[in-house]
Amino acid sequence: MEPEVTVGEFIDRLSRCDRDAVLRLAINPFFPMAHRLGDVLVGTDECGDSVVYIGESKEAEQFGPLPPEVAVALTWHEPVDAPPRMRRSARRSHTP
Repeated sequence: MEPEVTVGEFIDRLSRCDRDAVLRLAINPFFPMAHRLGDVLVGTDECGDSVVYIGESKEAEQFGPLPPEVAVALTWHEPVDAPPRMRRSARRSHTP
């Protein structure tokens, strides 16, 4: 299991990003979706250590599936190609 990310590490990662870019939360590796962020709150865990929580917006707005390249970059999905499509005939025969 990977160690948890600290606030400092997260700030360092964010500092490499465009400050005007929209920030969304990617969740659920098996059905990856994007959510709008809400409040940032400080609490404590079961050991009494400080934990910062990033909440979902009050509207609980889900933007739909993550772009496939994001799910692949997160290593949640393998890169895949679209399946080949069968060419359909322009004419269809209708049998009465």
